[in-house]
Amino acid sequence: MKHFLLLLITCCLSSTIWAQNNTDEALAYQYYQQADYEKAAVLLEKLFNGTRNDGYFDLYYTSLLKIKKYDEAETLVKRLIKQSPQKLTYQIALGRIYQESGKTAQADKIYQIAIQNIPKNEFMFRELANSFYRFEAYDMAVSTFLQGRKVLNDEQVFAFELLSIYRFKKDKPALIYEYLNALPANPQLLPQAQSILANLFESNNDYQALQSALLKKIQKAPDNEIFTELLIWQFIQQQEYEMALRQLIAQDRRTKTAANLLFNTANTFVANKAYPTAIKAYEYLITKGPENELYLPSKIQLINAKYELAMQGKTDQIAIKALANEFSQIITQYGINNQTVFALKKLSHLQAYYLNDLSAAEKTLEQALKVQGLPAMEIGQLKIDLGDIYVLNKQPWEAVLIYEQVSKQYDNLPVASDARYRSARLSFYQGNFKFAKSQADVLKASTSQLMANDALNLSLLISDNLQSKNDSLALMMYADAEMLQFINNNTAALKKLDSIDIAYPKNSLADDILMAKAKIFIKNNDFSQAETNLKQLISSHLTSIWIDDAIFTLAELYESKLNNTEEAKKLYQQLITDFPGSMLNAEARKRYRNLRGETV
Repeated sequence: MKHFLLLLITCCLSSTIWAQNNTDEALAYQYYQQADYEKAAVLLEKLFNGTRNDGYFDLYYTSLLKIKKYDEAETLVKRLIKQSPQKLTYQIALGRIYQESGKTAQADKIYQIAIQNIPKNEFMFRELANSFYRFEAYDMAVSTFLQGRKVLNDEQVFAFELLSIYRFKKDKPALIYEYLNALPANPQLLPQAQSILANLFESNNDYQALQSALLKKIQKAPDNEIFTELLIWQFIQQQEYEMALRQLIAQDRRTKTAANLLFNTANTFVANKAYPTAIKAYEYLITKGPENELYLPSKIQLINAKYELAMQGKTDQIAIKALANEFSQIITQYGINNQTVFALKKLSHLQAYYLNDLSAAEKTLEQALKVQGLPAMEIGQLKIDLGDIYVLNKQPWEAVLIYEQVSKQYDNLPVASDARYRSARLSFYQGNFKFAKSQADVLKASTSQLMANDALNLSLLISDNLQSKNDSLALMMYADAEMLQFINNNTAALKKLDSIDIAYPKNSLADDILMAKAKIFIKNNDFSQAETNLKQLISSHLTSIWIDDAIFTLAELYESKLNNTEEAKKLYQQLITDFPGSMLNAEARKRYRNLRGETV
């Protein structure tokens, strides 16, 4: 019975002590989080002395440092070192006391002794470095890992830990060194390296430092493709596409193994609209001969790159005709089938918009539409293209009929909304403004943000410029200019836009004209004039329906054409911050993060 009572009393006391400790712990954490370190220290001292828990020690010790009770902290730590001389954490804690109290020489001496005295034991090096890291002595953590490499005779060990510290410190030279050290054994780190370096690099000098380090590595290990891949990425970040291609071709000639990397990089050139460089890359791959597995894909991509270059207006009529012949040769060689519909589609576009052969363009699209087994989306798009050619050929009613057919036949597909928008736009070109607005209003709820944005702009353009007879007449001239731009007569479109102010002074279309001209200048590759118009719109028409479009377009211009990523970032940030309801917000956010090097 006595034993039972003794056990019961012991249990009750233990429960009471446990409950008290829990209360003290919660209160200590509360004081610590509120930065009331005086009160926290009192409770944490009690908790640590009662449990010898290192978690309590860290908080108690840090609280003493926060309230500058260095002597008390030193007494505590020295006592613990005496009790556990093998525990490196306490030695580092003593060094930190000296460091924070101004005794840096004594602190460094303790740190160096701790680092130098570690035996050949990976775990102990990691434990000491983690202690330094916990006490925010990051340089000493680095020194510990580097000393560990020497002692263990292993240059790869601790790579991930060092990368983490260098990233935290934003130590760009060290990050470059460590990534180049780690990548051969850990090629999966390449995307991470690209993302982190892009986020940290602030100038061309940073990229030049990376380039210099990479070239040295490539000289020593010319067969290691991971360094070439990173160098190519560096050139692309700097928009030095020709340098990237030169490096790739040299690599392929040396190793005979870089063809796939070259093909993928050529596709990246296309994505970055570096079409002349992409064309050279595909042409090089084609010289490897028909037996090469990339021969046919390269031929197809080559003609596509030439087509995109033509769409930028950087190709003369002779080259356009030659390109049309290349598409015709593909169709002749491989026949009219699912695989050659892309060639028919692009050939018809060249015939209609650049060679002024509307009859041939119409016939080409009709041939494409006869191909069996095409996806519904592709059939709908081909019909829309045919409707556009009817517009060019001054057959508006035929165009309306085919747009209507697509909108009904493919009602649940995005192509239906596209057809409805084109029908609304055609009504606008014809001066049937009220009907065009009613169609655009329906499309404002489109699931496609781009379509909804275009429909909203068309609706507002009409409603904002029908307030007076003069405005309505000015809008008619503006619609004529838009039609001229649609049929690729950009010179006449610019003249028409410039004549609006002369014919109808003080009209309400000033912002609309600036935006329309900017789009034409971009199409004509006159980026300086486009920049001027967009800047004027942004500075002078803050309430314009085009304001978010203008900011986004100018940002895109800086990003892809004027090589000014800092201005692009500022404008994307402005759009995100000042126009949170804009339908372009999501894309602006994506591009902003991409320019910052963040994973999207």
